Amino acid sequence: MKKRNRQEAIGKLDLKGVVPEVVFDRFSGEEWGRTSVHLPSEMALAIYVNRQELVTILCTPTKLNYLVLGFLYAEGIISGIGDVASMRVCEEESLADVMLSNPEYELPTQRTLTSGCGGGATFKPQVQRVDSDLVAAPKEVLSLMKQLQEQMVLYRLCGGVHASALSDIKNLLVVAEDIGRHNTLDKIQGECLLRGLSTRDRLLLSTGRISSEILLKAAKMQAPVIVSRHSPTGSAISLARDLGIALVGHARGSRLSVYSHPERLGCSTNNLNNPG
Repeated sequence: MKKRNRQEAIGKLDLKGVVPEVVFDRFSGEEWGRTSVHLPSEMALAIYVNRQELVTILCTPTKLNYLVLGFLYAEGIISGIGDVASMRVCEEESLADVMLSNPEYELPTQRTLTSGCGGGATFKPQVQRVDSDLVAAPKEVLSLMKQLQEQMVLYRLCGGVHASALSDIKNLLVVAEDIGRHNTLDKIQGECLLRGLSTRDRLLLSTGRISSEILLKAAKMQAPVIVSRHSPTGSAISLARDLGIALVGHARGSRLSVYSHPERLGCSTNNLNNPG
C-alpha cells in the first residue's frame, strides 16, 4: 500500500483495531530486507450474562458494545434493547458484563464451536423463514460489493480481517470489520439495535465464506439476500433454500453466482439456458 493511502486509512480508523509498525524480515527476488507493517489486533472477550459466564469470543477490539448486543440477539438471549437492564464493556479487563431485565433467565448450555475465524460459537437459536418481496438486480448487488471494498479501511491498512455490510439496494447502511466473519455480522446487528435500524428486507454483504451459522445469522436478521465474494458451503445452500434466502457467491467484477432463490435477483428459472 502506498504511504499516502496508509495514512488516510489510519486517519479513519479506531487504532484499537491495529498493532502498529510490526518489524519483520522479507525475502524478495534474491535478497532480504527489513520493513514494518500494521497488523490487525486481537483480544479474547469474555461475556457474562446475569453474572454467569456465557462465552469467550476472539475478536478485533472495535465496536465491542455492538458485538456483545448483536451476539446476544443472534443467539436468542435478547429480543431487543428492552431486554438489557445494564451493560458494561471493559476492554482493559477483556470483559463484558450484561444484566438482563429478567434476572431469572436461564442461559443456554449447549454450545457449538463454529468454523469461523476468531473462534465463533453458537447456541443454535430457532429462526423463522424469511418472508420478503425484495428483488435486487445483479448490477445493484455488484455495485454494493464494490462499495464494501472501498469502505474496508482496516483491511486496506493491514489485511487479515473480514468485512460485512448491511444495505438497501442502493447504499451501504452499516459496515463492520473483524478478524472473525461471524463477529462482523454481530457488530452490524448490535449497531442496528442501538440505532433503531431495521435489518428486515435488507441485503447482507460479506467478504467471508457463507457457512450454515452465517446463514442462520442472516435469517435471524430477516435479510432475504446474502452475498459473498467466495463459495458457500453445501449446508448453507440447503438452509438458504429452506429459509427463503437468496445465497449469492463469487460476486466480483461483473459476475456472480446464485445458489438459491434466484427470483430475488430477478432471474426466472424458466428462461435459463441449461447446459447440455
